[in-house]
Amino acid sequence: MPTTIQVKDNTLERLKFFKNYSKESYDEVINKVLNNLEEGQLSDEVERDIKIGLREIKEGKGQPLEDVTEEMGIKL
Repeated sequence: MPTTIQVKDNTLERLKFFKNYSKESYDEVINKVLNNLEEGQLSDEVERDIKIGLREIKEGKGQPLEDVTEEMGIKL
């Protein structure tokens, strides 16, 4: 039986980050995240690196894809 849950705006934005495609339901996203946690697929080191990367992106330290591909000589 489907139910409705309330999440804060910042939680919704965090969930959107894990969507693989625009029409993926939040039920699918939540289950994907929970399955990964239950299976312990990420080591502590990987989790730390992901958190660092996300923080750096939020701080604007990321580099646009176009710049990276140009530096590497890759054409999109």
